[in-house]
Formats: sequence, C-alpha cells, structure tokens
Amino acid sequence: MDNIGLDLHKRESQLCILTEEGAIQERRILTDPDRFTAVLGGRSPARILVEASTESEWVARHLESLGHMVIVADPNYAPMYATRRRRVKTGRRDARTLAEALRVRGELAVRDALVHTRVRFIGVVKALVRREGLRIAGGAAEQLARKLAALPLSPSLEAELAPLLALLEPLNAQIAAADARLAQRAAGDPVIARLTTAPTIGPVTAVAFVATLDDVGRFESAPRVAAYLGLAPSERSSGEQQRRGRISKTGNPRLRSLLVEAAWRILRTTQPGAAGLRAWAEQIAARRGRSVAAVALARRLAGILYAMWRDGRDYRGLRLAGTA
Repeated sequence: MDNIGLDLHKRESQLCILTEEGAIQERRILTDPDRFTAVLGGRSPARILVEASTESEWVARHLESLGHMVIVADPNYAPMYATRRRRVKTGRRDARTLAEALRVRGELAVRDALVHTRVRFIGVVKALVRREGLRIAGGAAEQLARKLAALPLSPSLEAELAPLLALLEPLNAQIAAADARLAQRAAGDPVIARLTTAPTIGPVTAVAFVATLDDVGRFESAPRVAAYLGLAPSERSSGEQQRRGRISKTGNPRLRSLLVEAAWRILRTTQPGAAGLRAWAEQIAARRGRSVAAVALARRLAGILYAMWRDGRDYRGLRLAGTA
C-alpha cells in the first residue's frame, strides 16, 4: 500500500506519494474535490496523512469516498512525525514529512504486531511444556526450537506444538526483516546512528525514540522527556506531604516498552560499556528490587538519549552524572 502525505492549503496543496517500491512522486494540485478525484480517484487504496486544518474535514471525507484510508493529524502532535522540524516549514517539505511519518509509523507498528504475536505463541508453548513438568530455559526467542528439541517431550505434546513451531520460523524471519529495514533507516540518519552508540540501544529503539520526540528542542530537560514518555513517577501530594507512586504510563507505550527492555538487557549484560549503568541500577535493585531498578534505568536511558541528541555527542563522550 502506498503512503501519501497531503499538506493542505486554501487554494493549492502539496502532494507527496511514497510508493511501495520506494519511489517518490511530488506535485502541487488545486484544493478542489474534482481535482482530488482526477489525481487520486483511480489509484489503489492508499494510506493518506492529512494535517488538521480548516479544509481537512471535507478533504478527508472525499478521499475516504475514493476508497483511501485517511488519517487527520494534529500538526502539534509529535509522535505523528519522524523528521519534522517546525523551524522550517514549506508545503513541499510538510507533504514529504507526512508521507515519511506514515512509513515510519507503519514499520514500527508492523514490527510491534509481529513481536507481540511471537510472544503470545511462546507463552502458549511454555505453558504446554510446563504441563508435563518441564521448563524451557530463558533466552532469545529464535532459540526456542533448539531448546525444545533438547527436552524429552511426549509424542502427544510434540503433535500439539507442531503447528505453533511451524508458524514461528517464518515469524522470526519477518521480524528479522523488519529489524533490517529499521537498521538501514538508522544507518542513513546521523541522529539515530548516534543514539545506537548507547549500551543496548539498537536501531528499533533509536528510530522509535526520534520518531516519538520529533524535535529535541521542544524539551527543556531530561525529566521533561521522562514525563512525556510516562516514565516519571505519579505523584499525589497534599499540604506538606509528598507521595510518589508508580510511573504514570502516559505517552507512547511502544517506546516505553522498548526502553524498559533495553534496561533489562543492561541489568543482564556483562558488556564493559554498560558497567556504569548496571552498577547504578544494581544499587537500586538491592534496595527496592530489580523490577523497580529496570524502570528507573529506563528513565535514565531516556535522559541519556535526550542528552546525546541535544548535545550531538556519542555515548562514549558523555558523563553519566547529570544526564538524567
């Protein structure tokens, strides 16, 4: 399915089409129903992202009547945009940014769905194995079939697991392909490439971080970033009493989950580059448990990534103190 960005204006609008093959088509067209029908009416159904404006309501209805899927976006809502910079605004750039935003969001959403499906499959497999008094050791999801082969499974259990295992192999391949596409995107973006120099931060997390924050200049400090991502503790205070609870969980759940996963990897890794963060988190784990430590570390990672982006510096050039 093609992705189309439409930057609406009163008389003329800028159109940017990103085809499935990767081609880019840009043009200006009259903001007129007949003209939209002439240009987009004969196309296969596409995803069209339109900025909210005076004209967006009737345009969205008209494009939907032509068979397209239309998303009307608040231009001030950062997660819709991956490369938008509000200091520079031209119709042509806005249209391309809108189309590119759809592509990035689509890639992240597809990978998210694949990973969640695999998690559910693995959960069912582990439950069936436990039913026979056996356990599967933790580790990479791609190693599940090998670990099962090492267990003394009964013929009936092997027959039950066979359909799931048959689906897991192509599922792993699709997730690997999605990761490769995001890695390619990361390699071509200096900001995303810089963020991947932080411990356990791969292309997927880096792309999601940049796509969600959009413009690092919008945030005054690392605590503001943590609050925006729902990683800051909720607070219920009255008078002179201050009570802090669990994290607020507002903001983008995908990025929050990715940062928590990265934090768990730091807690489990022996990589020298992660030693400082791991030692910091282990001190929290000793007092409050590893789950609380993982969330605190995710919050700190968000602050470190913010500082790296803001200062234009790789992780090795950063001092941990004061970055989060």
